[in-house]
Amino acid sequence: MNGTRSLTERLAVCSWSLLPEGTDHLIRLLEQVDLFRVQLALDPLHESPVAWRLTRESLAVNGVEVVSGMLTTVGEDYSTLESIRRTGGLVPDEHWEENWRRVQIVRDIARSLHIRLVTFHAGFLPEDPGDPAYQRLFDRVCRVADCLGEAGIQLAFETGQETAETLAGFLTRLNRPNVGVNFDPANMILYDKGDPVQALRVLAPWLRQCHLKDARRTRVPGTWGEEVVLGTGEVDWPGFFRTLAEIGFDGDLCIEREAGNRRVEDIRAAREFVARFDAAR
Repeated sequence: MNGTRSLTERLAVCSWSLLPEGTDHLIRLLEQVDLFRVQLALDPLHESPVAWRLTRESLAVNGVEVVSGMLTTVGEDYSTLESIRRTGGLVPDEHWEENWRRVQIVRDIARSLHIRLVTFHAGFLPEDPGDPAYQRLFDRVCRVADCLGEAGIQLAFETGQETAETLAGFLTRLNRPNVGVNFDPANMILYDKGDPVQALRVLAPWLRQCHLKDARRTRVPGTWGEEVVLGTGEVDWPGFFRTLAEIGFDGDLCIEREAGNRRVEDIRAAREFVARFDAAR
């Protein structure tokens, strides 16, 4: 990657952050945040087909570029760290068949929209490769990766639910050319899994996309940290953007906001925060 695009030119916004009710509503919200590049949540397109009809045509007519897609899994419970450990990603046996069905639907949607990258939370990765749960999750991820890969689609793990070293080991063993990482620095803080900038360096060989989100670390071990507006948390943004430049990453940077009831204002603030970095360079 040649680093020719500015940070601002690489910005997109995660559609689910804006809580859209359909394609037309999403377009109006994108106009409000003044960002016309989006990572698109793909599950609503088959869960609410009427609201999301003509998605591809409507987005194209309104000058919206879809940079990637997002797949969510069934039954995830984010109320506590322990609940998401049990229910997250491809881990729960009781949801595997439904998740596998969903993967195939999302693959077809992504292909129809010419989306070449889909991100998801795989679930908490066991640290011990000898753990039977490790092999079970590994086999499921292989099936998902190959399903998307056969359609020419890359798959990227969301970060944070394990240390960067554990994820790097899993990806090394997986050894799939279409599998990489969607790096979220705030998740490393929210899950209390290490320093984001150091983790970015560890995962650099697999980097496909980044989420831009900010957080403060928990003061009570075993509980969630706090997501906050970009630039007001504990992510070392100068160090983060400097590291992206050093490793030669020129990919998309998708603003994500999953807390609070001022999503439009917070996303606009995030865009302006990044723009100030560009102006100072």
